[in-house]
Formats: sequence, C-alpha cells, structure tokens
Amino acid sequence: MRHRLRFISLALCCLLAPGLAFAEDAALADLFSQAGVTGTIVIAPLQSGGAYVHNDPRSLQRFPVASTFKILNTLIALQEGAISDGDQFKWDGVSREIADWNHDQTIEGAFKSSCVWCYQRLARKVGAAKYESYLAALAFGEVKSPFDESTFWLDGSLKASAVDQVDLLKQIYRRSLPFRNSSYEVLRRIMLVEDSPQYSIRAKTGWATSVSPQVGWYAGYVETAKGAWFFALNLDVKTQGELPLRQKIAREALRAKGIIE
Repeated sequence: MRHRLRFISLALCCLLAPGLAFAEDAALADLFSQAGVTGTIVIAPLQSGGAYVHNDPRSLQRFPVASTFKILNTLIALQEGAISDGDQFKWDGVSREIADWNHDQTIEGAFKSSCVWCYQRLARKVGAAKYESYLAALAFGEVKSPFDESTFWLDGSLKASAVDQVDLLKQIYRRSLPFRNSSYEVLRRIMLVEDSPQYSIRAKTGWATSVSPQVGWYAGYVETAKGAWFFALNLDVKTQGELPLRQKIAREALRAKGIIE
C-alpha cells in the first residue's frame, strides 16, 4: 500500500506540473469532514510551485464531467461556428424542469443556468466526429467511443479527474489551445461568478447523475493581484440538498489557503 500511494503521489506531481510539490492538506480534509462528504479538491498556481490537495488518490480518479464540460464545449462550439457571440437559442416551447431554461437564451444565460437543451442543440451542430478529434488533440480525460454527441458529457461517456480539470483550465487561461482569441474572450466573460477589488472567480458547476453515488463538481480559477490559482472539486452527492456544498467547500478552501478573503 505504501508503494502504491507513493506511485499515486509521483503521478500527481507529473500531471499537475513539473516539480510541483504537494501533500495531503489537513485544513482541506477538515472542510470535507465537517460537511460530512467524501470528495477531493486540487488547488494549484499557474506556475510550478506548491499545490494544495485533499484526497490524492481521488484527485486522479475520473468521473463523468457533467456540466463542467460547458467550459470546453463553449470554446468548441464558438470555434466551429455552431454559435456566435450575440446569437440566441430560440426556445421550442417545451416546458422543462428548470424554469430558467424555458425561454430564449443567450450563450451567457445558457452557460450560467446549465441549459441542457441549449448545449445539446450546439452539440448536434458540432457532431461526434469533431468532438472526438478535439478531445484526442487536447488529451482531456477519457471518452468511450462511439458516443451520442448530444449526451456524452452527461451519460458517463466522457470522464475526467480533478487533476485533468485543473490542467485544462491552465491551458485555457494561457490560451495555448487551438481556439480563436475571440472565443477565449467570450468564455472568460460568461464564466465570471464573482468580481471584487481583491479577486475574481470564474467557474462552472456540474452534477453527474449517471453514476452512483452521484458526483458534484466545481471547477474554475481565481485571479488576484498575486496571480492566478486553479481549482477543481468533486464530491459524492447523496441528496440534492448537498449540491450547494460544491461552491461552499471550494470557497472555504480558497479562503483557508489565503487565496481569497
């Protein structure tokens, strides 16, 4: 077991960044313990350096990405011309379970409300072949092929780990992926969830219901005067009432590490 944990630790270091030092963080562990949930969080700076991790083995475990895929999906849809900034999704008149979905949508509104029908409409325009090509080129997570282009991020066909999510977010922040600058600008705008004189947070939630136990996600990044920090949290969800713990624990973790006030 000791050798296995050492292997996991070395693998995590390699995936996060060359020479990145980390260890199980007691303060972060306490946050999950106090909330009574099982999960993981990875918090890492843009450049090489110390990362904060709770539950190292789980941070490498891959789960269905759910709506966190809207981060990458937005870039792909914009790049492929499935939608342009300023376009609207015309509501089809079908009443769905979330009231915020039952009207015409902008790309920003669809992102923030996690509008499934909006992104499924984009997915059908992009097509499975294009998605498969992008995912292979970006080496993001693992995808089961063949897959349904309109549900693959929801049904468990596409899985990623917290480490995968942090790595992707860093690449997006650096704009090192093959997307237009205008696409990055749209994503940057619609990801914003909090803006203050001290920091800004850009992030996306996710709720994977195709697995048992279900998995809740919160992934994004924080910009401060001292630099950018990237985070990805996932946790087991037993009841819908636990979903707010995604943002709550992530914010408490960022505060515990002195990244935000």
